[in-house]
Amino acid sequence: MTESRTEILVVGAGLGGVAAALAAADSGRRVVLTEPTDWIGGQLTSQAVPPDENPWIEKFGATASYRRLREGIRDHYRRVYPLRAEAAAARTLNPGAGRVSKLCHEPRVALAVLEEMIAPHRSAGRITVLERHRPVAALTDGGRVLAVTLRDAEGGEHTVHADYVLDATEDGDLLPLAGIDHVTGAEARSEHGEPHAPQTADPTNLQGITYCFAVSHHEGEDHTIDRPAMYGFWRSYRPDFWPGPLLGFQAPDPRTLEPVARTFAPNPDTDPLAVDADQSADAGDKELWGFRRILARRLHRPGAFDSDITLANWPLNDYWLTPALEIEGLVDAATVRRAHEEARQLSLSVLYWLQTEAPRPDGGTGFPGLRPRPDVTGAELGLAKAAYVRESRRIRAVTTVTEHDVSLDIRGPHGILRRHDSVGVGSYRIDLHPSTGGDNYIDIASVPFEIPLGALLPRQETNLLPAAKNIGTTHITNGCFRLHPVEWNIGEAAGRLAAFALDHDTTPHAVHAKDELLERFTALLDRTGVERHWPDVRGY
Repeated sequence: MTESRTEILVVGAGLGGVAAALAAADSGRRVVLTEPTDWIGGQLTSQAVPPDENPWIEKFGATASYRRLREGIRDHYRRVYPLRAEAAAARTLNPGAGRVSKLCHEPRVALAVLEEMIAPHRSAGRITVLERHRPVAALTDGGRVLAVTLRDAEGGEHTVHADYVLDATEDGDLLPLAGIDHVTGAEARSEHGEPHAPQTADPTNLQGITYCFAVSHHEGEDHTIDRPAMYGFWRSYRPDFWPGPLLGFQAPDPRTLEPVARTFAPNPDTDPLAVDADQSADAGDKELWGFRRILARRLHRPGAFDSDITLANWPLNDYWLTPALEIEGLVDAATVRRAHEEARQLSLSVLYWLQTEAPRPDGGTGFPGLRPRPDVTGAELGLAKAAYVRESRRIRAVTTVTEHDVSLDIRGPHGILRRHDSVGVGSYRIDLHPSTGGDNYIDIASVPFEIPLGALLPRQETNLLPAAKNIGTTHITNGCFRLHPVEWNIGEAAGRLAAFALDHDTTPHAVHAKDELLERFTALLDRTGVERHWPDVRGY
């Protein structure tokens, strides 16, 4: 075992973790950033999920550093890719012309830009990145986390001592390791009075995970994969709340739960510059090829690409049979491993079904020309390196955000809750995917929200801060706090807070409790480009 020391340890290099590390390093602090895969970036990279964002993202509703990330991605395409002149000149270039986001793009491009963003700090020695390291133990004393032990891919262990520890893992892994009071799954309606909470708490009721995969399509070629081991099971599986087999183009509309037919037509001849991604007007999820397209061949000079590339993150490959989160006394590590393997098998079965049995627009069956793209995702058969995790362990926080704080039905379309301790903003529908508790979609209109500092503070005094999806939300409100720009904002605020506490020889809880410290901290956020309040915009 080896040991080292730093000022701020950020465990997990997803979007929240990278933002936290950048914020702390920008503040002049030394940071160790760890990551279980070999790609930093989480949702955007190793999980292969284009950004889900608010409809005003091009004008406001994100931090300045998140905007630099977005513009860095566009600049990468303009510098490196053979874009048509009209596409290169488009101020709001959408590289994939996907309908889910105004910035659909390839995972490796986001990875390249994130690496560029941290590069100066790595050269200066302010950020040290430990890839292929996952936390296995925490050393604590009286509520403080003194050190975290990490295990690398070869089984070696390294212990990092730190003044502050930020949990930016996808599952909130440090919370049980450090003994931080937390919650999993669904709270009972009696706990917060949320209209959409169940009558009885269920800590194992979690949103499904998804192993996204990337494909292109080459008519006349045959790229059919071997029949997956679980194909027979997934081919015949029909959820009770589904209008047909899961492997099919019929699925519920998330907002109405009415059966709706999806379509699948690779490489349409429509002009990708005509796509206007705006989920507040149209969810855009009915045409599967274009929904999460990440490379649009017709944005580029003729002949540059012979196919679009799209990502499968659809109703067909959401996995919810078994919780993919270890929960003491309820879900063990072996069960979690099985859940992940079954989720991978589901995605491979979707791919195989598309290649061999899916109905074609021309009346035939199967798209054997669908080519898996491991070169795009960095993993076998084009699967993402890691599962897209929608729901994490969550701290029991000083402030818990509930449905009453964000629901449009409760607050009204202009009913933004103004927070005196706001450390950022976000907006998205309360979007819960089918869950391990047997729930169908819960998709509720919401109002834009402000992120309270109190939601980043565990109830007990500690030097551990959440920096991702593990803040003080509920099972319900996690559904609108889990998206890319919000996770980034949470991480950035947590990184600034840890650095601020060190600079002023204070604690995060004191910053929240003392008006003078809170004013100084929020003024710092203002100066560094963190938007903390919304203008008067309407929820959707």
